[in-house]
Amino acid sequence: MVKVPAMSVDVEVVRAATDELVKAFGRLLPQLSRSAGALDAAALTALVTWPGNRQLVARADGEIVGALTLVLFPIPTGLRAWIEDVVVDEAARGMGVGAALTREAVRLAREAGARTVDLTSRPSRAAANRLYERLGFELRDSKVYRLATP
Repeated sequence: MVKVPAMSVDVEVVRAATDELVKAFGRLLPQLSRSAGALDAAALTALVTWPGNRQLVARADGEIVGALTLVLFPIPTGLRAWIEDVVVDEAARGMGVGAALTREAVRLAREAGARTVDLTSRPSRAAANRLYERLGFELRDSKVYRLATP
């Protein structure tokens, strides 16, 4: 196995739904989920302007190669943070993009005063799970329940 050095990655919080962002999500979302529908500019505007969301993108050589959604929400026990929908372009995997996105999300969560940062990851995503553990996330003994809406 050849180890590829980490590329130079810049992470930014998205402030507006541009044509570039629509195009990037059109490429990235199918790599994240087969069931996710395409997002148009209106859907992305709703995502990036939602008060509790911080939509992060990672760029390499100026091109968007990854995305992550950080959700911040207050509950009676304090401000919490949740990382969702982490996706790195197949061509950029293993090059430090996921780590850069996750580190920035954790930094933003801490800066906002979040008591914890949680995420879930399927067991089949072995590389992602190794990354999260390497970044200090600990596996919790918990069950995640989901009720799908009709």
